[in-house]
Amino acid sequence: MIFAVAFALRVAVILIGHTYRIRTIGENFDFGFEAGRIARSLVTGHGYANPFNGISGPTAWLTPLYPLLLAAAFKLFGVYTHAAAIAVMVADSAFSALVVPAIYEIAQRCFDARGIARRRSTAAAPVALWSAWVWAVYPPALQYAVHWIWEMSLTVCLFSWALVVTLRLRGVGENREAGTGEADAAEDMRKALPLWFVLGVLWGLVALSNASLLLCLPASMLWVVWPQIRKGGLRHWQVWRRALAGALLTTLAFAAVMAPWVARNERVMHALILTRSNFGIELWESTLYANDAFPWGAALPVWPGDPVFQQYVRMGEVKFAQMRQRQAMANIRSHPGQIARWTLDRFLFFWEGMPHPANGRPMLEYLRQFSYSLISACGLLGLALMLRQKIEGAGLFALVFLLVPLVYYFVTVQARFRHPMEPLIAILGVYLFRSTESSRKAA
Repeated sequence: MIFAVAFALRVAVILIGHTYRIRTIGENFDFGFEAGRIARSLVTGHGYANPFNGISGPTAWLTPLYPLLLAAAFKLFGVYTHAAAIAVMVADSAFSALVVPAIYEIAQRCFDARGIARRRSTAAAPVALWSAWVWAVYPPALQYAVHWIWEMSLTVCLFSWALVVTLRLRGVGENREAGTGEADAAEDMRKALPLWFVLGVLWGLVALSNASLLLCLPASMLWVVWPQIRKGGLRHWQVWRRALAGALLTTLAFAAVMAPWVARNERVMHALILTRSNFGIELWESTLYANDAFPWGAALPVWPGDPVFQQYVRMGEVKFAQMRQRQAMANIRSHPGQIARWTLDRFLFFWEGMPHPANGRPMLEYLRQFSYSLISACGLLGLALMLRQKIEGAGLFALVFLLVPLVYYFVTVQARFRHPMEPLIAILGVYLFRSTESSRKAA
């Protein structure tokens, strides 16, 4: 029911608010930005290419999952049409609503299965119930599905379900005891192998949607097997065999999902590109004084006549990105103190909100900043309480909070980069407030 409400609410906002009417300035560049340009190139017969306004040739600027979704909408409903926008936003709304059952299971396993933060609720799983409702109806959770044509809703859906599978693999919230004999160990491994395979597939799709989250994959795999390894010790071959078999299956499934993209890049781009080709360009942007720690907008000029864009076309994307990376490293070496200050600024921006011009509406800007900071504070305080009470699953939550923002601290930050973490923040916020006690009872 909560999923249905979440999906219907998002679709209603799209249709009633006419959010599918995207600005047409810049030849519809706001319709999907680089992903929209690549999708247009695909359906017009130019291949996976041309991420900006001009003809620039094959690209690996973006991983392919969301541009392919956009291309399907363009093929069915027309390039840059309202119908295509509605189709994509409805799909994004479905992805966003599918986070609801993932949130419910994560919260149920970590908190409700042990009766944590239950208070006097009559609901079977109060933390899961309220967390799911928060995601379903809270406006900041809706915005990326109903306003943005970009990968955030798809990514948060895939990432949340990857976390669900990780919790299942470790058995969080399950009342069972691991077998001690060889037969029990073999049975446990047989039951776990399909989950390890699904984990690899999900993480392959995450990488093809937003590769910045990949630091969490090896960390989450280690988190799953660590209790068994620590308990079994170096001499317990059965434990190591189970851990290695699962990790190997996840790795093979992940590689199988990624292989077509890597092979395409090797053949078309003539380079080994595992995910994206533009890191050097983005890094260079982060070292410029003009950006003051906060690169914004397209990393290349969208006007085809710009000299920088023409240089990008002449050199090719791979060589241009390599040149920019060398220039970025030279900038970092020449003023390390300034780079460190900008990195600290980006750390603060990630958690307290990015600076926006007030544009004559200072109260609205204050409320936006307050809302963003409050959500961050609830998540961080909830995580601290979870760690303090040694709740099962706290280590996985902590790894996500540590690793997801790490790349952005060094390159650039935007509010949308926090979105993959926001399902966990919603859960932690509910847990935090349900853990409070009245002053009279505390006294």
